[in-house]
Amino acid sequence: MIDVEAGLRELLDSLHPIGRNPGTSGYRRYAWTPADRECREWFHRQARARSLAYQVDRNGNQWAWWGEPRAGSVITGSHLDSVPDGGAFDGPLGLVSSFVAIDLLRSRDIVPTRSVAVANFADEEGARFGIACAGSRLLTGALEPDRARSRTDADGVTLAEAMRAAGHDPGRLGRDDEALARIGVFVELHIEQGRALVDLDAPVGVATAIWPHGRWRFDFVGRADHAGTTKLGDRQDPMLPYARTVLAARDEAVRRDLLATFGRTLVEPNGTNAIPSRVTSWLDARGPDPAEVTALVAAVVDESTAEVSNESWSPLVEFDRPLRARIASVVERVTGTAQVPMLPTGAGHDAGVLAAEVPTAMLFVRNPTGVSHSPAEHAELADCVVGVEALAAVVEELAGR
Repeated sequence: MIDVEAGLRELLDSLHPIGRNPGTSGYRRYAWTPADRECREWFHRQARARSLAYQVDRNGNQWAWWGEPRAGSVITGSHLDSVPDGGAFDGPLGLVSSFVAIDLLRSRDIVPTRSVAVANFADEEGARFGIACAGSRLLTGALEPDRARSRTDADGVTLAEAMRAAGHDPGRLGRDDEALARIGVFVELHIEQGRALVDLDAPVGVATAIWPHGRWRFDFVGRADHAGTTKLGDRQDPMLPYARTVLAARDEAVRRDLLATFGRTLVEPNGTNAIPSRVTSWLDARGPDPAEVTALVAAVVDESTAEVSNESWSPLVEFDRPLRARIASVVERVTGTAQVPMLPTGAGHDAGVLAAEVPTAMLFVRNPTGVSHSPAEHAELADCVVGVEALAAVVEELAGR
């Protein structure tokens, strides 16, 4: 029997230096950058070390196969890219746990009757090109290839150019029915992005649903001018309507008991002594009721003078009920608990995108800080061990032996 804790520590430590910002201790692993390439090479090494068949699909998603790639397989995994200065566990914990779960099952001489694969989905966070879960959205056809290829980063580099520079052909992007047919079921392990499991004193939970959520771009146009010579009454300062819009979004979110965040803002020309000529910012809105989320955004748009465009929308996702009940039963057996916590989440995941095509489910591992998308994100190794044992048992249950 392998030492699960030692296996987890070894793999987490091997990922630790990649894309780490020493100034913040956070991670900057953006899609199709050198840091992303190192992460993808790490995944390839883990596949080779376990003699797992390695593949990259037409959309840049990576696959490591235990058994022959075939229709109806059991898939697990997550992602390795990050938000700006993100934490060490959001995404990577799912990949590390998947490899260690396979190690654990092999050490028990278990041979699955269905093939099993670990998947690393490309550009889940959307931090560079602005569309979350791009790899899984392209795989399922939820994202049009031309729209994806034309997306630009802050430096004006298109996704197509970035992929080409990284050695991947952007001309092949698009729905991949062959790859989809191989996914019989998908189970994603992820650190909890919140503190429900802390409050419930449980190391592991099962997801019930993902709230609907979207991103909207707001462009406020003004006129650049001198901060020291232009009278207040003569200014066309776009920062003022931007500030009013931020406050309006906050007020609407409080009134409707939803979540609204302006978390990314670009200011031109971005000079300390210059009145801006343009402010561009992105609204992230989420909540349990899609009608309420769209009503919130409509109210904010009505109160704003900005040009507004929707960049992404993810509808409510309810995970497959029979699958999550089956998984909950397995987790209860592994953890020795009478009832595993069942949790909805406001965070988007590749499992939510794939749910439109195949049965999907998620396991959450307790986050003692309750903080995510931050270096303060954390998971105790003891809880991660429980997560691996639960995931291994789920894979064994679904893949047979």
